[in-house]
Amino acid sequence: MDKVLNSNIKTAFHLLNEGKIAATDLIKASLEKAQRLNKYNAFVTITNNEAKKQSEESVSRYDTKKPRSQLDGIPVAIKDNFCTCGIRTTCGSEMLRNFTPTYNSTVYERLRNSGAVLIGKTNLDQFAMGSGTVDSIFGPTKNHWGFTEEQFHISGGSSGGSAVAVATGMCFAAIGSDTGGSTRNPASYCGLVGLKPTYGLVSRHGLIPLVNSMDVPGILTRYVDDCVSVLNTVAGFDPKDSTSLTKPYKSIKLPSANKLSIKNLKVGIPDEYHCEHLNSEILQTWNEIATFLHENGATVKPVSMPHTEYSIVCYSILNQCEVASNMARYDGVEFGFRAKENSSTEKLFATSRSLGFNEVVRNRILTGNYFLLTRNYDKYFNKALKVRRLILQDFDNVWEQVQVLLTPTTLTTAPLYKDFAQKTNREQCALQDYCTQPANMAGIPAVTIPVKLSSNGMPISLQLMGRNLSEPMLLAVAKFIENAVQFKHKTI
Repeated sequence: MDKVLNSNIKTAFHLLNEGKIAATDLIKASLEKAQRLNKYNAFVTITNNEAKKQSEESVSRYDTKKPRSQLDGIPVAIKDNFCTCGIRTTCGSEMLRNFTPTYNSTVYERLRNSGAVLIGKTNLDQFAMGSGTVDSIFGPTKNHWGFTEEQFHISGGSSGGSAVAVATGMCFAAIGSDTGGSTRNPASYCGLVGLKPTYGLVSRHGLIPLVNSMDVPGILTRYVDDCVSVLNTVAGFDPKDSTSLTKPYKSIKLPSANKLSIKNLKVGIPDEYHCEHLNSEILQTWNEIATFLHENGATVKPVSMPHTEYSIVCYSILNQCEVASNMARYDGVEFGFRAKENSSTEKLFATSRSLGFNEVVRNRILTGNYFLLTRNYDKYFNKALKVRRLILQDFDNVWEQVQVLLTPTTLTTAPLYKDFAQKTNREQCALQDYCTQPANMAGIPAVTIPVKLSSNGMPISLQLMGRNLSEPMLLAVAKFIENAVQFKHKTI
């Protein structure tokens, strides 16, 4: 069954539909693998009972030749900042360690309705405020690439648990969230396809917010076709989300491999992404794929996006302002961690928040509140909004010249945990989100794809970005590259 778990969704669905394997056996193998590989710390909660029940329901549908979709009976995982009814949702924080939602996020509801089987909730940086999955109260998630008992590389973040669950073959797909690269970053480090959809294409209802104006659910899979299957399931208008796009979603159907073509595709190479911290092997890979696209009929040209360098500092200000607002709800009274303090309501609030949040969250709240003070509002928040508009205009201008941008995803391969942990959260995010963050500022779609391994055996990935709702084109180009490079996933 391990061989099936390391295949793609289409193969697994065919085996289920032909009766060659049963959903109960597939899910049992998935759960056993998740338990066996718990040293990587991908999961906060493994949902044994729910998975077994859902797999039995799937078997009944296959017995009557009525599977709900290609995802029926397929094991999936969901980042632990998406609400799941009756299943705790912790955000990796003491504040929500024992929080059990009474409703499902729309993303999970749609996966459940398609017949997909939830095997667990995955680990993350606290409240998704990181790029390494290193500060969860449940401990760091460890990358299986380059892993030894003595040391390990980070999985990326904040959706590191989701990435490792898929990369190790515990499940076929996982949902992450992406605010500044939190799906694409771990996908890059773990050798996966990672999609950040157009803002509003996939509902945020039930996603515990970090930065409302940039948060989007993300998708992590081993193969582009699997990513398309999940996107077709979860995308589309949701009346429960005020930011949801009302335009009807048309399911994506990619051409077969022999019909894929990039002839006359206009590809831009942004000058500003050649930054000082870019690893030489990643630069070489970037040049190789640009050359490959050119040799296969694409027009590849340099373009300029002059405000790229301001994206991180602009994001930092807007992020902390929205964090300050979103975190205000956690007061120790209505829900969440409540300190043993009864001297005064004010002291209860202060103690609960001090103990419930880690230093990263507390710092962002305090800094955000400082930026939002009346005397600072125009100097920081309003100015950051203006810079965000300039970054968006950079993208609008470049779409007049090209259809897609090709960039690195991260500036380096996955760092060793011991090196990464020595940096502050601000330094970690500023370096690792440099290439991914601008897409969130503009709300555009972006996908990362693994290309090859570095000289020390770690995955190197590249990113494609396109205008709003260009997912069909982006994923088709991603599949074209995927077919050419034939990246070898590490099976364990």
